[in-house]
Amino acid sequence: MASLQERFEAAALEVRSLTKRPTNEELLELYALYKQGTKGDNTTSKPGLFDLKAKKKWEYWNDVKGTSTEDAQEKYVAKVNEYISKYKD
Repeated sequence: MASLQERFEAAALEVRSLTKRPTNEELLELYALYKQGTKGDNTTSKPGLFDLKAKKKWEYWNDVKGTSTEDAQEKYVAKVNEYISKYKD
């Protein structure tokens, strides 16, 4: 069986093959889990008021603060698998 790191990396590649686009919220959830699974806790400064996209991404990543790398990777793989069944023809 593949290691968690291998499954995480495979999921990051597999998510690019979706034929339909997930919702913005789903994409933000994936982003946050990916960042937490690769970088750890968000230590960056909160983006400015007028950079709405960056602000949302920052908020979603900040919401998973404290989640271990392994837990974030497991959740990311599970979400990708869920979205593959939902958004891939």
